[in-house]
Amino acid sequence: MNKIKYTSLLLVLLLLLNCQTHTRSSHDGLIDIKTTAEGLTLLGENIISTSLYERDFAVSPQSDEVIYTLGDYKQEKRNLVYLKRVQGKWTSPQILNISGEYQDIEPFYTKQGNRLYFASNRLIYGDASRKDYNIWYSDRTQTGWSEPVALDSIINTRGDEFFPSLSDAGNLFFTATKDNGMGKEDIFKSEWIAGKFQTPKALPKEINTASYEFNAYVSPDENLIIFSSFGRSDGFGSGDLYISRKDSLGKWSASKNLGAIINSDKLDYCPFVDWKSGNLYFTSERRTLGPKKLESIEALKAFAHRPQNGFGNIYKIGVDQLE
Repeated sequence: MNKIKYTSLLLVLLLLLNCQTHTRSSHDGLIDIKTTAEGLTLLGENIISTSLYERDFAVSPQSDEVIYTLGDYKQEKRNLVYLKRVQGKWTSPQILNISGEYQDIEPFYTKQGNRLYFASNRLIYGDASRKDYNIWYSDRTQTGWSEPVALDSIINTRGDEFFPSLSDAGNLFFTATKDNGMGKEDIFKSEWIAGKFQTPKALPKEINTASYEFNAYVSPDENLIIFSSFGRSDGFGSGDLYISRKDSLGKWSASKNLGAIINSDKLDYCPFVDWKSGNLYFTSERRTLGPKKLESIEALKAFAHRPQNGFGNIYKIGVDQLE
């Protein structure tokens, strides 16, 4: 190879390397989980928040990994997807090694980040007749996540159990419809005592109503809860986020709608708070409006495939702006 060709090839390689570095840097800037959001912000446009359906966002305690649910447009397939921060750069989204075959949703890390809880409709207790959603956990290994284990039948009934959230004490909060509940769907708590989950009890009337309460995030100290509800008189639309705090006596305050900055006339749900960054993450089906008239098929395709097309996306906002 002569000198001129070698020099030209070297220049091309340097340009490609620069382009890739720039792409990774831009990629990184769109996935900011360290800065407290000053206002409502779409997370990771075209990387995490895409034209597909994203929901159920969780940040690892070490802030080096995120897991969320990614589904197709009809949500016939829903998988747990992760991105990992390696040497200061975020990897591209990948399906978790334990996901991809069943409907897997709603991840939640324990406080050390070495166990992952989630909901799934996979085969449980060897009973092929079961098609319901149940709560499972998996432990982190050197090569990924271990084979999932179903929680005991004191938690997992033949009805659906959804959206696990655990406090530092190990107590489990989740969504279910039960005879001892208050409404069509309620939030339950199961205490962790002597290495076992106890019989779940519905949270009080300050949280649960005769309508739908679901998908609750509970703070590590159990002094704050953020959840979704549908059917209340102060709702904005298809489901809103509400908040309640415990007083000095340990009693929950009357739950309060988080307002128009966070809630829309579409479904707003699946909350998660990263206390390290001070951000509330949640899923919303809100959408951006398009042009009044479309001039081409290409314009129609671009409109249909925009991230904020009415399917779920991940948003964040600073916790200091909740009330």
